[in-house]
Amino acid sequence: MSSTVPHPWGLATASSAEPGGLSDAGLIRASLDRPEDFAGVFDRHADEIHAYVARRLGPELGQADDVTAETFLVAFRKRHKYDLTRPDARPWLYGIAGKLISGHRRSEVRRLRSLARAASGAAASGAELHEEERSAERASAAAMRPGLAAALARLSAAERDLLLLVAWADLTYEETAEALKIPIGTVRSRLHRIRAKLRRHLNLSEEPTA
Repeated sequence: MSSTVPHPWGLATASSAEPGGLSDAGLIRASLDRPEDFAGVFDRHADEIHAYVARRLGPELGQADDVTAETFLVAFRKRHKYDLTRPDARPWLYGIAGKLISGHRRSEVRRLRSLARAASGAAASGAELHEEERSAERASAAAMRPGLAAALARLSAAERDLLLLVAWADLTYEETAEALKIPIGTVRSRLHRIRAKLRRHLNLSEEPTA
């Protein structure tokens, strides 16, 4: 990862930042005086953020590399605003990445619709899809079958953000609330509505999606 996406702030290399036993909050606090220490946050989380972005936008055209680099650049610039009472920076980083992904929503929807038109779609319908949609988390974390891709494409950008933070980033409801800066009760209620919408969309999965 570090060879593909260099430290975007240009202050340190992977070998020059030693996280030691510090939490993410500790590294961010240290970086306020020693900016190069922020490289430890990058080293710790860049692969995970990149994998999430690539899964949503695809690896083509270097979009995942660009969004990952921009995520950490924004985080570096805004590190003085980070809540240092939160030891784990993952929700914060996912929140930044999600906002950047939203700028590529057309690319994401095109990719999902392309997957939905895949020839393998003929076998992914009926009882199999009904089984998968029992929970939004389980369905969306499954292999990207065409029916599921079509269902995700029909969701709004905000709905996909919330759903996929839980399903693909594996954030807890509390962490998702932190990432999106909304109450945890809102996460629960919105996810319930998204789950219902996903079920309806899966039932329509054999209809044209373009």
